[in-house]
Amino acid sequence: MPQTKIFGFSGNITRPSTTRTFVDHIVGQLAIKTRAVAQSFDVDDLGPSLLAAKRLDDLSAQARGVVDQMLEADVLVVGSPTYKGSYTGLFKHYFDLLDPTSLRGKPIIIAATGGGERHSLVVEHQLRPLFGFFEALAMPTAIYATRNDFAHGEVISEAIRMRVGRAVEEAAYAIG
Repeated sequence: MPQTKIFGFSGNITRPSTTRTFVDHIVGQLAIKTRAVAQSFDVDDLGPSLLAAKRLDDLSAQARGVVDQMLEADVLVVGSPTYKGSYTGLFKHYFDLLDPTSLRGKPIIIAATGGGERHSLVVEHQLRPLFGFFEALAMPTAIYATRNDFAHGEVISEAIRMRVGRAVEEAAYAIG
């Protein structure tokens, strides 16, 4: 039986990034739980071809490779920093390039980070509808974290760790 593949994607364009750290944390927890192989990427990994791409064929071979790995994955962990109440533009552009049926039925953990609690509904009002459009199987537990939930590149909030654990359990169940 082939090994389960987990794909993490972060909508950040800076490094280091709290969002990437968060996505990596969730991916790592899911990989441990499911004994899966895992990899994570961010917008920066796609390179400059993303900016000009109007369709998948416009992407560089490197960027297209990232997309192909995502499409081949069994489960996704996707997160974006919150910018003015929503996900980032390049994050959305990445998903705009996909065929609307390409994520159908694919289990996905949605996450976001932001500067404060006022953005916490981004996971429900922005990310969940986006992946609903793709008919992805978004896990019931979405996770939003702020800067205060991290220290030295680690998740320090017990409440966030518990939400991550719940989302990981849901995803593990979904992939069987």
